[in-house]
Amino acid sequence: MAAGLRWSHVGLNCTDQKTTEEFYTRYFGFTRARVVDLGESRIVFLRKGDAYLELFAAGDTAPARAANDDGPQAPGRMRHLAFQTDSVDAFLAELGDAAEVTLGPLDFDDFICGWRTVWVRDPDGVIVEVSQGYEDDGSHDKDGA
Repeated sequence: MAAGLRWSHVGLNCTDQKTTEEFYTRYFGFTRARVVDLGESRIVFLRKGDAYLELFAAGDTAPARAANDDGPQAPGRMRHLAFQTDSVDAFLAELGDAAEVTLGPLDFDDFICGWRTVWVRDPDGVIVEVSQGYEDDGSHDKDGA
């Protein structure tokens, strides 16, 4: 690893920064860390532990809507954001009508006992995966062999 290199953030373009901020703070536990005033616009930084989301005001283009699945599959496009929870069902109950489910919930017990996942669409169309029960397989080396 390069000296001192570590994960920083994901930048999201938002139709309405306030709506997007409320979605990630209410349902994913982020808190506002900083607001940078740029005069005509601003950048809102949200933080949860070491993870940051950087919220930008989108330009004049319509929001891109991912297909009803686990996210865009074209090269060069982010497929989805992903979070872990103790209970997908409890998360969905809390979420209520706040976001559209695009896929699932699906059980992946054939791969990992207890692994369950759902995909939802955030206010700007970004697909967000929420999983419970995923565990790394310690039998693989660094190269995945």
